[in-house]
Amino acid sequence: MAAFPAQFAALEPYADWALPSESNRYAKRLASNMDELRAFYDTAMPLLESEADYLKNVSLDGISDEDLNLLRCLEALVTVSFPVEAWHQPYVPDSGAASIDVVVEPRP
Repeated sequence: MAAFPAQFAALEPYADWALPSESNRYAKRLASNMDELRAFYDTAMPLLESEADYLKNVSLDGISDEDLNLLRCLEALVTVSFPVEAWHQPYVPDSGAASIDVVVEPRP
């Protein structure tokens, strides 16, 4: 069974990024190397506009698993964009041991 709607099949190798919470996505980012982040980013970023346009027509009430995975994959793309585009490392530069914990997640 596909993890994403058919038109986004290119994302299938990155289904493990469709994680349910920001803290899960952040932990995956920190556990990934730059080659892994770059591969995901390079596949997902060109699809960003078509993914967003597709999801605009999806109701969150009764959202399918495939559509929810696509939404979560977009959220993961946000999580990896700064490390890829600006920092060139998974961690926030010069942040030492600082961390941020999300207490409340937005409703998908």
